[in-house]
Amino acid sequence: MLVTILLPKALFADDPAPAVIIWMVRILVTGASGFVGSLLSGALLGEGHAVRAFGRDLERIEMALDAAAAGRASRRAATAEATAELAAGDAVSGAGLAEALDGADVAYYLIHSMERSGGRDSFAELERRAAGNFGEAAAAAGVKRIVYLGGLVPRWSAAEAGAAASRHLASRLEVERLLLEAVPASLALRASIVIGARSRSFRLLVRLVERMRVVPLPSWQRFRTQPIDARDVIAMLVAAADLDGPRGSLDIAGPEILTYGEMVRRIADLMLIDRPALNLGVSIGSVTGRIAAAIAGEDPELVTALMGSLKGDLLAQGENAGEALNVHLHRFDTAVEHALAEWETNERLAAW
Repeated sequence: MLVTILLPKALFADDPAPAVIIWMVRILVTGASGFVGSLLSGALLGEGHAVRAFGRDLERIEMALDAAAAGRASRRAATAEATAELAAGDAVSGAGLAEALDGADVAYYLIHSMERSGGRDSFAELERRAAGNFGEAAAAAGVKRIVYLGGLVPRWSAAEAGAAASRHLASRLEVERLLLEAVPASLALRASIVIGARSRSFRLLVRLVERMRVVPLPSWQRFRTQPIDARDVIAMLVAAADLDGPRGSLDIAGPEILTYGEMVRRIADLMLIDRPALNLGVSIGSVTGRIAAAIAGEDPELVTALMGSLKGDLLAQGENAGEALNVHLHRFDTAVEHALAEWETNERLAAW
């Protein structure tokens, strides 16, 4: 078992034992039951940090961390003695935030709300509320640094992007603004599509390739982006715990620029299946997005939000993140092969 539930200040005590853990950074990881959060928690533990994993459901967090550990068999010996403290709460309501942030040096914000809320509030409103609550609680707790994982924005200024981009990307920028203003030494990493076995955007592409004999490609198939290996995202997030590291906003992206159509074709080739592409030449609406969600077995709100962001190129700008964070980047084909192999260890792909 990777995780144990500890008393509130067991890891984040104000006067830790000398010598043994002086070098630890005390870290809170929100969204710890998710794809990135569970992998990041394990990676941080492996680096010797004290980790508190935060989410709404302790059982889900524990299951996710165990699953992430099972996928790191080669590193299990290094992390066998490491444990994460579990903390329950809800950033939207603010419940449990003060307790979870108490004593933390660095806090990772990995909370997203693109799916249906079940109420009258939009996902953008939920994200604003959660980020506002979190930023205020982090500042009050004396957190030195917030690290946020958001999305690449079009090649405009942040202000223009907020006005002209999709609701999804505009919401990401608003969350970023709230967090950076709350704790000025914070860092926002902006990523394009993440290639990983549990990445929902990658799984959507794989499921469409797997389950459709002919893959229809709307007009956005010509837009370019820079997909990034999940392993590289985790490595950059771990490096971002350095309190003396970059601050502000940093675009993180893979080494190759590809169109969405090229990504679909290369995924099909790497899956060793023939999937002719049908170029539609037009965009798709919410109805078609819901059809794609049904085919892929994915949440329609998530799919329509993701596809609504495909209005142009999403490319990295500014400083080279790989160099800034000292992370070697994997190429697209290598990332896909690794993700598919990991996927196959738990769930067989029907097309194989």
